[in-house]
Amino acid sequence: MTRLWSGLLAAGLLFTWASLAPAQEVTMKFGHAATSTHLFHSGTELFASKVADKTGGKVKIEVFGDRQLGDDGELLQGIQLGTIDGALVSAPVLPLKMDAPAFDALQLPFLVQTYEQMAAALASPVGQKMLDSLDAQGIKGLGYIEAGQRHFLSAPKQVETVDDFANLKTRIVPTPLHKATWTAVGAAPVGLAFGEVYSALETKTIDAVEMNLSSIKAESLYQSAKHVTLTGHYFWPGVLMINKAKFESLPADVQAAMIEAGHETIAEQYKMAAEDEAGIRKFLEENGVTVTELAELDKMQEKTQPVLDEWIGKDPLIKEFADAVKAANSN
Repeated sequence: MTRLWSGLLAAGLLFTWASLAPAQEVTMKFGHAATSTHLFHSGTELFASKVADKTGGKVKIEVFGDRQLGDDGELLQGIQLGTIDGALVSAPVLPLKMDAPAFDALQLPFLVQTYEQMAAALASPVGQKMLDSLDAQGIKGLGYIEAGQRHFLSAPKQVETVDDFANLKTRIVPTPLHKATWTAVGAAPVGLAFGEVYSALETKTIDAVEMNLSSIKAESLYQSAKHVTLTGHYFWPGVLMINKAKFESLPADVQAAMIEAGHETIAEQYKMAAEDEAGIRKFLEENGVTVTELAELDKMQEKTQPVLDEWIGKDPLIKEFADAVKAANSN
């Protein structure tokens, strides 16, 4: 009888351990559309490391760059459908691919001036409200990771004045905000997928691209275009996200750990992105790229001011974000 009871007890324990194992150890796949040498990759890995630390290694997030799980649009769709666990998706894709106009706030021309200002705004209550607005789309927003302040890369010539932008075929993400911004500047905006930029520059389908230095390096765009003009017209945040049903299926302590990790990642990764920019500029110059500042930055700001004013009125969260940034800048 004792041996029988011992056998049943052992079997019961084995059953219990087997049933608990999936709840205790979770592996999730997070994708992004940049290369594995990009700030998006190191930033997502930072988030993954924090989640692992906060869960005692119970939760492992595997990061897949180089568009292995798809481009931004495919990642976004996969998360909504539940075929992809999570991803880092470029912020402008959200208004473009789904009903999320508030995320235009993150790329209003010349609203935010520094990495520190952007990190503070995204970590503020309005930054969280924007993440929470994704709930209705079947997505749980977890945080933000920066690709870098945007500048201008030109193949045919160095852009030194605002007039030099005139009629340059400039690649943009085809959102109404980006189109309005670059039309106001005087360029000829061309909507094009991120993965097509390198070949488009090589074949002269486009003349230029508004781009962060990290992507110019990571995507080897400097091989086809040798003229960078520092404009800092807006930033390029990615939004860390996970399928909402997947998130809600996790234990409460794991949910809390992921939220905390996402929030902590913002400040640390923005500091990394700011420090990285100086090093990338040096790399580009060493590889034959001429890097200058726009002589008439104030004139560029004047030309885009009407776009800024118009977009602030398009959504309450856009206005709230802009008001928060302006209030912080005045303190």
